[in-house]
Amino acid sequence: MNEQPVEENPLKVAETTVAYGAPSGPPVTRPGPVGGAAARRAPRLPLKPAKAAPPPLNAGDHLTRAEFERRYEAHPEIKIAELIGGVVYMPSPTRAEQHSRLHGDIVTWLNIYRTATPGVWVGDNPTVRLDYENEVQPDAVLRLKSGGGSHVTPDDYLAGPPELVVEVAASSAAYDLHVKRRVYQRSGVPEYLALQVYEQEATWFVLREGAYAVLSADAAGILRSELFPGLWLNIPAFWAGDLPAVLATLQEGLATPEHAAFVAASVTALRNPTTG
Repeated sequence: MNEQPVEENPLKVAETTVAYGAPSGPPVTRPGPVGGAAARRAPRLPLKPAKAAPPPLNAGDHLTRAEFERRYEAHPEIKIAELIGGVVYMPSPTRAEQHSRLHGDIVTWLNIYRTATPGVWVGDNPTVRLDYENEVQPDAVLRLKSGGGSHVTPDDYLAGPPELVVEVAASSAAYDLHVKRRVYQRSGVPEYLALQVYEQEATWFVLREGAYAVLSADAAGILRSELFPGLWLNIPAFWAGDLPAVLATLQEGLATPEHAAFVAASVTALRNPTTG
């Protein structure tokens, strides 16, 4: 009788040879499914969790200065934010005539003074680190480059109280005249000029024995800095938008003997910084 070929069962278990132990040892056979994978897939390692983004920065948040800076830097869409007494303040958008133009006139006034006075430094909207709960961004500052209360940090911010801070406030009810004024006083800012737009008033504070007193204008409405000789501000001309008259009054102050003496002392200090 002719033998019939036997069909192999496709489910039949074949023998797979796998070598174990030393290379010289005999191979060991283990059953494996026909058509099975030659090797198992390596197990997946757990993915590292993504680093969480800093939380948003909102007005009214209570933060340390370090956390405030971390959130502020993570949100470049926020242009102005301040930390005052550990609380975040975010001013409203600035108006053209009621803030921006006035701000520009004040910065021009300060820069004209700077061009005639060696050793002083003008900042427009600088970030100022006063302490661990206060980081402000005033409209303008005037400071001494050396021998003053502030300095430029390695990461290019101001630290410490500038000699003069200027704020353009919407009104006398603004936080610039209250909580911020108290911070400037406590931090030792020697002079603080607050321009109140609604009332069209200018209040120039000077620090005396740890508390602010208010400078009085003369009969012509001119305010004069005590710390910076020759820095004169014509208040009526300023509120009238008459910048040429404001600068003409400043030139009168720059022509005084007091300013000349201040310049001479500043030049000497710059040439001999160790004796300043």
